[in-house]
This record gives sequence, C-alpha cells and structure tokens, in this order.
Amino acid sequence: MKKFILTSVIIYFSSVIFGQNDKDTIKSYILEPVILDAIRINQDIQRLEPIQGTYIYSGKKTEVIDLTQKNVALTEKYGRQIFAKIPGVFVYDMDGTGNQMNISTRGLDPHRGWEFNIRKDGIVTNSDMYGYPASHYNIPMEAVERIEMVRGTGSLQYGAQFGGMLNYISKKPNNQKIINLESINTVGSYGLVSTYNNISGGKGKIRYSAWANKKWITGYRDNSDAAYNAEAISLYYDASKNLNFKLEWTHSNYVTHLAGPLTDSMFAIDPKMSTRARNYYNPNIHVPSFVMDWKLNLKTQLKFTSSAVIGSRNSVLFDKPATTPDNIVPATLQYNNRQVDIDHFNSYTNELRLLHSYKMMHQSSTFTIGVQFMNNNLHRQQQGKGTTGSDFDLSLVTPGWGRDLNYKTSNVAAFVENRWMFTKKFSVNAGARLEIGKTDFTGVIVYYADTALPNTIEHQFPLFGLGSQYDFTKDINIYAGWSQAYRPVIFKDIIPASIYEISDKNLKDAYGYNLELGFRGKWNHIKWDVNAFNLQYNNRLGTLAQSDSSGNLIIFRTNIGDSRTSGLEMFLQGDISVSKNCMLSLFTSTSFMDAKYHNATLRSGNANVSIEGNKVESVPAWISRNGLTFTYSDYSLSVLYSYTSDSYADALNAVLPSSTGATGLVPSYQLVDLNLAFKISNSIKLQINVNNLFDIHYFTKRPQFYPGPGIWPSDGRTFSGTVSIKI
Repeated sequence: MKKFILTSVIIYFSSVIFGQNDKDTIKSYILEPVILDAIRINQDIQRLEPIQGTYIYSGKKTEVIDLTQKNVALTEKYGRQIFAKIPGVFVYDMDGTGNQMNISTRGLDPHRGWEFNIRKDGIVTNSDMYGYPASHYNIPMEAVERIEMVRGTGSLQYGAQFGGMLNYISKKPNNQKIINLESINTVGSYGLVSTYNNISGGKGKIRYSAWANKKWITGYRDNSDAAYNAEAISLYYDASKNLNFKLEWTHSNYVTHLAGPLTDSMFAIDPKMSTRARNYYNPNIHVPSFVMDWKLNLKTQLKFTSSAVIGSRNSVLFDKPATTPDNIVPATLQYNNRQVDIDHFNSYTNELRLLHSYKMMHQSSTFTIGVQFMNNNLHRQQQGKGTTGSDFDLSLVTPGWGRDLNYKTSNVAAFVENRWMFTKKFSVNAGARLEIGKTDFTGVIVYYADTALPNTIEHQFPLFGLGSQYDFTKDINIYAGWSQAYRPVIFKDIIPASIYEISDKNLKDAYGYNLELGFRGKWNHIKWDVNAFNLQYNNRLGTLAQSDSSGNLIIFRTNIGDSRTSGLEMFLQGDISVSKNCMLSLFTSTSFMDAKYHNATLRSGNANVSIEGNKVESVPAWISRNGLTFTYSDYSLSVLYSYTSDSYADALNAVLPSSTGATGLVPSYQLVDLNLAFKISNSIKLQINVNNLFDIHYFTKRPQFYPGPGIWPSDGRTFSGTVSIKI
C-alpha cells in the first residue's frame, strides 16, 4: 500500500485601507492534512517519448520495460517473463544458466540477438558488427532499471539492423546520499546461487556507481553447470546542469559446461541426459566507454560517445552430432582430442550526435544528425588440436590452427532525420543513413587455397526512411513507418566449413525494409498497442549443390533468395481497482507471423530445389503471452501463460526428424510461471518464483551449427527465492 500524504498550508494575506483605518488585517487558513490511501498502478510497460535525448522516436514502434516494477525471475533471465508484454518476441531458450539472452522479432534469427543493435546505456555491445554481430557481453538483470526496444523502422539513427535497437539501461546513482547500498541474493533449483551487490552515491558534482554479480548453477541437465561473474564501475561528473560526463568500465565472463545436443529419441527418454561431458564455452568481454552529454541551449543538445568491445569468445568441444558418442578410443585408452576455437574481439566505436529544435509553420520541429565511426579487428583462430582431457582447457597439443584469420573492418556512417510538426497533432519524419566501409580479409585456412578466398569486401549502402504520427490525444495516436535496413556479409558467411565448400567471391549483403502501421494509447485504466508489419529480407545466405570441371560435388555458399514476414502484433492491458488495497491487472501480448521464402533455391542432397513459398525456419505463426498480477497491500502475485506454436527447423520444411535431431518440426509448447513478491519494509523485498509450473518438456529450436546440431532441451520446473535489500 502506498500512502500519498498531501499537506497544504495556505496563508492568505490582505491589506485593506478604509478611510483613516491603517491597520493591517491578516487572515490565516490552516488546512488539515489529507491522507490518500491507494494501490499504485504498475507502469512496467511504457513507450518512449517522441523526442528523447538526441533521438527521435515519433512515428516508431517503441517499448520500455521497467524491471523495477515487474515480478520476474531476474537471476534466471527467462526471456518469456522479461519480454512478456512485448508481442512477437521469440525466445531461443537453450540453457537455464541465465547468462545469455537469445531473442528475435518478426521472423529474424535469435542467435545471441545478433539481428539487433544491442546497447548498454546507449553504448554498442555487439562484439563485432561486421565480423560477428552477436552480443557476448551479458549484463545481469539485477543491474538493469529498464529495457528499451525500438523496432527496425527506427534503425537509421543508430544502425542498419533489421531487428532494431535493444538498449539495457542500468540503475543510476544520485547525489542525495554519499553511500547507497543494494544487495539482491537468489537461491534456487539445481544449485542456483547468485549474489548481486551495488554501492552508489554522490556529493555535489560527483556521482559514482559500482556493482558486481557472481552466480553459480549445476544445471537442469547433466553436465550443464556454469559459473558467471560481471562487474561495472561508473563515474559521473556533472560540470553544470547542462553538461555531464560519464566514464565507465564493465565486464562479463562466464564458463558454461555444454551438455550436448540430443536426438528426438533421447529427448523422449530423458531431456536431462547429456551427450557431452567435455564441452565448454567461455565469452570474456570488457566494455570501456566515455560519454559527454551537453545541452548547448533549450533547443540544441550534443552527445559524444567513445567505446570499445574487447575480449574473447572461447570454446573447447568434441564437435560431433549426438549420434556420435564421445567414448574412450580403445587404441589409445584416451578420449578423442577436442577442437579449440578462439575469437579475439577488438571493436572500437565513436559517435557524435546533435539534436536541434526549430520553429516552422508556428510549430516546433526537430532534426537529429550524426556520424559514427567503427574500426574492428576480429582475429579468429579455429580448429586447434586440443587436449583429450575433460576440464575447461584451451591449450593446444599441436601448435597451429586449421584457420587463423583476421577480419579488419573500417566503417563510417552518417545519418540525419527530421521531424516536421505540421499541426499540434500531426507530424512527419524523414531520414537517411549512408554506410560506407571496407573489410580486409587475411589469413590461412589449411584446407583451402588463399587465392580462392575473398580478400576485400566493400559495402556502400544509402538507406532511407519515412514515418508519421497523428495524436488524437496526449496518450492516443496512430503511427506508421517505413525504413530500409541491411546486414553485411559476416565472417561465418564467407568461411568454407570444409574442403568441399566454396564461398562465392561476390556475396551480396542482405538488404530490405521494415514497414509498420499501428494504433496505441491508454484510456482510463486500459492501455494498448496494435500494429501490422511487413519485413522484407533480400539476399539470404545458404548453399547450392554444384559440380566442378571433373564432375565432383561442390557445395557453393552464396545468396539463395529472399524472404518476407508479414504479421500482427497486439498488446492489451487492463488495470482494475478492486478496492483501495487491492488491484488486478490483466494483459495479453500476442503476435501472428507469416514468414515465407520467395525467389529462393537451396541445396538438398546433391540437387538444388526451389523453396518458393516455404516457411522461414524458427518462426512460429503464433506467440501469445497472457498474464495477471493481483496486488493486495504489500503482496503481489503474477501468473504468466505462454504459448508458442510449432515451427520448422530448416528452409526445406522437413517435418520428420533427422537421425541427429538437427531437422524436423519443433513442436508447440505451453508454459505457466508464477511469481510472488512481498515487501517486508521499504528496504526489504522477498520474491518466490516457480518457473514452468507443470514441468513441461520442450525445446525452442533445432540449431544447425553452434552449440551443436540437434535438440537442446529447455528447463523443466524450477524454483527460486530472492531477497532484495536497499539501504
């Protein structure tokens, strides 16, 4: 129960002169305090303002998740809970460590969120946007205040990604106290132990924040234990109310024991079983950054950011399908040697942005303009001959690598967007982005001639976008947008996987557009956002079967065709005040997606077949999340029901599973989660989570490559309890 105490004391002074009377008469009116008792309505889902910072969000689909007002299992990082109120978010849930967020929207690939421009406090965290755009940096949700998502129609201002922008905003310090402490501690099923601790504060013009998180788990499956740590130190200097500086370093590191893929028969017998005991994965990432935010005047704001992503992505694997057991070799009485792969990331970004408001037709219009420089060097060392041991060990028993490659990219992007206010209610946006860059590719692949590899990849993309918004009221509007996007050819696309593969030297970058039309708003205790969209994705990558001059089979990696995803995204929430101490909130977040290939041909065995009209893999037609939150006094109970329809695992739309489990239908699944929170005081909060209440056995995707082809089961029923303390 929140108590809002309003105490108003109004003193009315009057001086009246009547003739010879010069006495002052003072009349005082003292009002009694008015105490209002009410349950505060949670605002855990919001929208970005039309103009925010140096960005223009008018006419774009945006969502803001306020994690401080949500009852979710933060430590476990279940995407279906965190993103429950954002329709259409597909969650690739392949381990229960809570270390990695794999999500996508609108028919895109969810692998480590690499179709998004992923940021922390506006700082890019994608490991290498042009070499390997996955985000290996992982911020703990305990450190996050809110999550901002902007769909692809807003991509011109921050990047060219089809998925849009995903921005994790961390908790900020204040200077009201020199020292503020926060501790969030969780224990749960399968050995889960996590502790997050934060110290922050400030005095005068100086503010600071430092946090650390350590987490351990033995895992739902055999051989799926993990150890995680992350830290951050932030220093703020408020030179004036208009000029602010921030210097930060943040880091995440974890080692995950990979249990290995399963076949369908293995999954049916026991989804907890393991096919690998010696496979490990370890991303170790540092993200330093500097930010200057300067409000030059009431109409103009300048922002400069400089940042880097430095670190490595390491793995040691017995990299075979589930049908190949990892047994001791009788001849040597040892296991097979494992494969060691290491990616070294050195990615640097500098960005300067300016936003300015001006008068036109008696209305306040706004433009933003900026330039972004990226210089990246991805050093990839793969197919090293590792040990025959069982521990996490990246050492080589034989010097040298099967692949030792450098992928150096320099890219400059200039962008501009203008918002014209033609009336107080109607606005139109237009924007452009020009990307110009070059990637130099050098190195050695032992099974491939150097001359057969593409040495330089140049890209030059002019991108354009339009948007519009009409405000019926302050809180109700319709919006529409169209924006072009592209995805550059990345390292994985051009590296032949074997001696039988040849990469097309003229690979084309993927390009296309996002188109959306929506109606959103809030009225009384109802809020909604309903929209239709279309995402066109041209020049998808794949393989074709060809023959060389001697008639030998060649697998040719090239652009295979286009795809289109059309659909609806619907969010509706109603908040019902049952009594002054009781509130009931109901919501539905549902999407329909129709994703199909067009003008596309793919290799099947030794032949090429048309996949015109086939469904795009890993795109369920329906994703629906529905929930309620019942709040009584200081208690809050949340129930979430999630449904995901079936999907295909490959572009050929195979229904029957293969022997390895790598292809076949991914069955639909339904899940229920419970979260109960209780505030003991203003400083202490307890929370109990029951995830997958009915212990449903399911999986979300059949990956074709990392972490291994086959079925990766998601977690069954788990429990956790969290104690949060603020001082």
